[in-house]
Amino acid sequence: MFKRVVLFLATNLAVLALISIVMAVLQSVFGINLGGAGGNVGLLVFAALFGFGGSFVSLLMSKWVAKRGTGAHVIEQPRNEAEQWLVATVRRQAERAGIKMPEVAIYDAPEINAFATGPSRNNSLVAVSTGLLRAMSRDEAEAVLGHEVSHVANGDMVTMALIQGVLNTFVIVLSRVVGRVIDGFISGGRDSGPGIGYYLIVFVLDMVFGLFASMIAMWFSRRREFRADEGGAALAGRDKMVAALQRLSQTYGASTLPKQVAAFGISGGVAHGLRRLMMSHPPLEERIEALRNAPLDPASAGIHA
Repeated sequence: MFKRVVLFLATNLAVLALISIVMAVLQSVFGINLGGAGGNVGLLVFAALFGFGGSFVSLLMSKWVAKRGTGAHVIEQPRNEAEQWLVATVRRQAERAGIKMPEVAIYDAPEINAFATGPSRNNSLVAVSTGLLRAMSRDEAEAVLGHEVSHVANGDMVTMALIQGVLNTFVIVLSRVVGRVIDGFISGGRDSGPGIGYYLIVFVLDMVFGLFASMIAMWFSRRREFRADEGGAALAGRDKMVAALQRLSQTYGASTLPKQVAAFGISGGVAHGLRRLMMSHPPLEERIEALRNAPLDPASAGIHA
């Protein structure tokens, strides 16, 4: 879990650092002012292009990245009874959820896990690990599949891309506006244009605001897990979904999912203290308790009656 958080932060910081360098080049070489006075419109446009661009490129490539990162085998023609059951279960759940049949895949990993990804509700992938197929009963696996189909039906992949785009844009704009104020205060209000001090300040602010943005994104991610649990219960039954979460809590180990799809796995690990703020999933015991007390409404979980 800690390594995934570090990689997640490092990736975002690398993107923000690149943005700072590009903006400096545009200012010094081409005279395009995105950080100084009068550059607010250009800054906003630039921030939105970078902020949303990266998120939506990742979204569009999500299925390809997931397949490559996990080595998932997409079931074109079921080779055995287990694969036949997987495809039939996902098809039945997808029809009830009102979405196009997702691609169904199996990937080789020892842990009990599954994930859903894809650029839209009607262009998605649902994959399960070989560890899940070995360790879970059919009822438990059915609930896990319902959880993942619910993610697709709720449009969670698109929602998270939009949230990340908004947060990225906010970080880029706010760090440069605040950086401009701080640089002006340090320079005594001299209008000599942004110097090296300004870009150093902005780089630090990118890291600080980026950390807070990541916490906000992870908060949204945790909320959607509760809803997907309710969706899985609506599709497979509350008792089956509770049993699946209990099985996960008894056997959960370190995830081997690549960071691009780790947030869409069935379980996100365990963390305490401040590290909990960077968790993409709530603790399993909280999910079990919430599901037991939830008044299951299929419509609110994105499932058609």
